[in-house]
Amino acid sequence: MEKRAEKTREADADGASAGRAKSREVLVIGGNRYFGKRLIERLLNAGDRVTVLNRGSSPPPPGAFHLVADRNDEESLNAALGTRAFDVVVDQVCYTPRQAELARRVLAGRTRRHVMTSTVEVYEYEDSITPVREAEVDPRTVHVDLALPWDDPEFLEAHYGEGKRQAEAVLAADPAFPYVSVRVAHVLGGADDFTGRLRHYVDRVRAGEPIAVPPVNRPATYIHVEEIADFLFWAVGQDFTGPVNAASHGPLTTEDVCAAVAARLPGGKVLFQEVEVGELSPFAFTRSYAMDNSRATGLGFVFGHTGHWLPRAVAETLGEDD
Repeated sequence: MEKRAEKTREADADGASAGRAKSREVLVIGGNRYFGKRLIERLLNAGDRVTVLNRGSSPPPPGAFHLVADRNDEESLNAALGTRAFDVVVDQVCYTPRQAELARRVLAGRTRRHVMTSTVEVYEYEDSITPVREAEVDPRTVHVDLALPWDDPEFLEAHYGEGKRQAEAVLAADPAFPYVSVRVAHVLGGADDFTGRLRHYVDRVRAGEPIAVPPVNRPATYIHVEEIADFLFWAVGQDFTGPVNAASHGPLTTEDVCAAVAARLPGGKVLFQEVEVGELSPFAFTRSYAMDNSRATGLGFVFGHTGHWLPRAVAETLGEDD
């Protein structure tokens, strides 16, 4: 099933590329690591003209045009963009309503479509046994408070989901600004996973150290790093707007993740420690964190299943070939 899904996505990408009369002009804001760089590679391989805008901390992949600007500075953005216009903008680093408002102001009239990378965390208040659909958080009804200390890193980290939720609301407030917010499930896989979350489990299972979980451990949805790059590439070529959930089939619990890790570590020991109060391990949730992906599948994207790619993600974390 997983290989069939990958072949379907590859065929769709090849067909879309062959069917285009000309290359697309695509601006990617941020995105120089993890699934962002994979997206850029896919766009370049499809023959798109890709411009990457960042603060200059790292160059984009070969073949992409590079603009250096501070996305939080309107004057800097306008100066870097000049008179350039784009078919699609993919904003990988929009975390706050202030950033969304500035982007909308600067990019209005410069792009036919704006794709914002959002997050499953917008559903942080939706404790639902059944997977949540996009309508559960309608950005058109979300209150926006630009006066909050969004520039404070500690505040932003503590209000990550709220920042994304309000950023979506800013984009949704202007009907003339065609936007998409891709609500990304928890991402796993890749030897370059900088989050350290799957590594947390590898290290503890290998050492037989306790893994902190709540007394009732709820499932969540996930997506492989290559699959979310595929999804974003696919979304660039579509014409739908509004929020869309991006998640593989098959929610996982902490037990599922640890079982996949233990299968790769002969002699490793999974030892859970129930915690009523205190810090939990990554991906150990006291509430359900599952997203319904039926909108995306109805629009034509073919997701894989976590059970097929999770062993691969663990192998990549261990630096092994699957």
